[in-house]
Amino acid sequence: MTGPGDPPEGTPDGAPGGGDDEYRSVVFDERFVRAARLQEFSADERLGEHHAPAVRTRHTWLRPGGSRQAVLLVLLIVLAFGTAVYMGVRHPYKTPEAVRAELLRSSVVPLAPPGTVPGATPADLFAHSPAAAYRIGEAGINLPDLRRTAHFSDGQLVDALTIAKDYLVRSSVDPATLTGGAVRPVRLLLDTGQLDQFDRSMAHPDDNGRDAATGWLVRFDPHQVRLADREVRVNGTMRATELSADTLDVAADYTFVYAVQLAPGARPDAAGPDTGTPTPGAASLVTVRRQLHFRIGRDDLADHRLSVVQSSLQAGPLACSAQPAGVLHPLLAGQHAGSGRPAGTDPYARGRANASLCGELSAASQPTPDHPLH
Repeated sequence: MTGPGDPPEGTPDGAPGGGDDEYRSVVFDERFVRAARLQEFSADERLGEHHAPAVRTRHTWLRPGGSRQAVLLVLLIVLAFGTAVYMGVRHPYKTPEAVRAELLRSSVVPLAPPGTVPGATPADLFAHSPAAAYRIGEAGINLPDLRRTAHFSDGQLVDALTIAKDYLVRSSVDPATLTGGAVRPVRLLLDTGQLDQFDRSMAHPDDNGRDAATGWLVRFDPHQVRLADREVRVNGTMRATELSADTLDVAADYTFVYAVQLAPGARPDAAGPDTGTPTPGAASLVTVRRQLHFRIGRDDLADHRLSVVQSSLQAGPLACSAQPAGVLHPLLAGQHAGSGRPAGTDPYARGRANASLCGELSAASQPTPDHPLH
């Protein structure tokens, strides 16, 4: 008896699957049929066109094969790349530029005395000078009354002014700095963006308005001058102003008064051949006024650093020919300015305008002559 799926006459040749077994390894699924390059016309299509071929070629784009997918993928990549380039060019936001520290602009002006520099002991000189009521050293640099700004608290203002005070002390009061030795304590307070300019000024000082060592600090020629009294008299003011939400400007205007005398082994005519000979053993006063502007940002508050952006120094008694860019060469007790005066300035010339700056030291700024002179 035959099975339900077998023909009435049974399986041909007695084989289990009959003649269909040899085609079972070939699978014509729907995907395979659609991917075929040739498509057979239907019976109706062949009857309608007697001379039409039995098959037709299928268009590549109608086959959902791999080549079409690859082309679409390439087009998508090109489109995405083009969009990225366009957005990069037309992006409305610019990448913020790195903030660089401002360069120091400085001026150093020697002040020539109208007559002979008076000399005496340091105590007598200070007692009979306008610096008699000045405080000594760091005590003369007081912080002003503070009021918070729109973006900086009282504490932040105190921190900023404290950094500025430390700079003034290290650069104008510290005996190690004044005698031409240490510069590292001053350097440690500077913004890293100013270190190259500072180092250049120390190594190769110049009066070009950028590279004067005395724009950064006060120092005397140690081969000519020594401190007769290590207690520097100081007086001045300091204030803080908000420049932006992240930056403060600290302005300092201070006068420093030093007692100096001829260094052992120094040449008496070091200040110039026509300035006279220093009085042996006598001290004299040197007055230095420094007007400074500092920039202090929020990051500087944490790092205890600042930028010195403007420095104006006036110092006397000095000869106009003293060349004070590197160190100060003050006239000592018994000396005078001599015949050296600033050369004529030609406003039509394109040279350096500050090369011959020199002023006259007011007689009122010198100790009064009623004290005993040596």
